[in-house]
Amino acid sequence: MVRWNITIPEETDRMVRAFLARNGGKKGDLSRFVDEAVRRRVFELTVQQVKDRNAGYDQQEILKLVDDEVDAVRAGP
Repeated sequence: MVRWNITIPEETDRMVRAFLARNGGKKGDLSRFVDEAVRRRVFELTVQQVKDRNAGYDQQEILKLVDDEVDAVRAGP
């Protein structure tokens, strides 16, 4: 585990803590909430980067390349 020392607006703190309290929050729930939120945001940003990078390519061409690679993996060595 790594300990983070972060600063967030007081309004955000109240909102998250109230949400957790309404949903039976226990010790450690805030850390799990932040971990999940960070993972989700990194995933969203990564997906957007891939979409932006591939924007100039034909979607059917991309799907064909993906299908070809999946078929190759399934066929084995």
